[in-house]
Amino acid sequence: MIEGHDIICFSNDWDSDPLSKKHIMLRLAKSNRVLWINSIGNRRPTASARDLKRIIKKLKDFTRGQRQVGDRIFVYSPIAVPLLSSSFARWLNRKALRWSVMRVARRLGFRNPVTWTFEPASAEVAGSLGENALVYHCVDEFSEFTGTDKDAILELERRLMQKSDCVIVSSDRLYSSKRPHNPKTFIVTHGVDVLHFRKACHPQTEIPADVGRLKKPIIGFFGLIADWVDLELIRFLALYRPDWSFVLIGKSSTDTAPVSGLSNIHLLGPRPYQDLPAYAKSFDAAILPFAINDLTLAANPLKLREYLAAGLPVVSTAIPEAEKLGKLLRVARNQATFLGELQSIIDSGVTGPQLSISQCMDVESWDEKVEELSRIFVESRTREPAA
Repeated sequence: MIEGHDIICFSNDWDSDPLSKKHIMLRLAKSNRVLWINSIGNRRPTASARDLKRIIKKLKDFTRGQRQVGDRIFVYSPIAVPLLSSSFARWLNRKALRWSVMRVARRLGFRNPVTWTFEPASAEVAGSLGENALVYHCVDEFSEFTGTDKDAILELERRLMQKSDCVIVSSDRLYSSKRPHNPKTFIVTHGVDVLHFRKACHPQTEIPADVGRLKKPIIGFFGLIADWVDLELIRFLALYRPDWSFVLIGKSSTDTAPVSGLSNIHLLGPRPYQDLPAYAKSFDAAILPFAINDLTLAANPLKLREYLAAGLPVVSTAIPEAEKLGKLLRVARNQATFLGELQSIIDSGVTGPQLSISQCMDVESWDEKVEELSRIFVESRTREPAA
């Protein structure tokens, strides 16, 4: 692992559920100092209560200044105007963001930092913070998210890639779209906190009461319930198997009307990360019901590896990164096949967490992935760009 660096990380909000970015930075923070910059916004705000609440929280976090959340990790929430199509807003953001981030970095004694960014919008300031290296780590096709200014995001991302020492991506499709902008582009797929999710296989792990009383078999999902989740598929499954229970765990950011009113669909809302293995223990099988579009075709869903680390049989829609996992899970290309694959799992009697499945994820741990990222970082600074 790389050591002794001061890292400025542009990412999502620290207080949200731990995504790949947080897993990576927590491990890098064991041997480096990290200044985590909360989301500066890729999406246009709306007049919704959800966005208003988020703006108020941003303002409160900004007034707190930087805060320490670990031995070597600090969090700062800057103010940014998320209007990427406005040249004036981008100019204002560039000036204010650079000034505020550099001020915090100086307070912390950061010198010659590494900027490790997961945010295309950081292109306005990345490379101008006195850093000695710049890494763009792309884990999604950000221009395809609902509510974003696609052209503005693509332009910012192009600029960011061109000035980065290396670009790291998490899927084959992202590699194909990003490498033309930087020859030093590398694939590192997501890892998983294997020991955490393997608790689903432990006899002493207790199943939570809210799922323990549900009728078996239980088909489970956890993660953000957004517009890339195929709720019509879940409705289809629930209608054809009214004797099965379908459990959806996670915050909803989309209209859940398609799965409302069915007694065997249970929307539990968000649950703490530390409790997910206990919920996974109640599942007979897990599902990844993603709609097929440009966003999901480039995705490498973290939850696939989390399901497998929990030892669960899994059925996924046909996204490329699911198909790459081969015999570890089942892939379905339409609603009927998805139902058939689930039925086959239930009929087999081999359901629920199985240690043999979990052990297949030992080579996919976050520790292994961070070592790989560290090697790429070191080598990318010593090699000449490819011709």
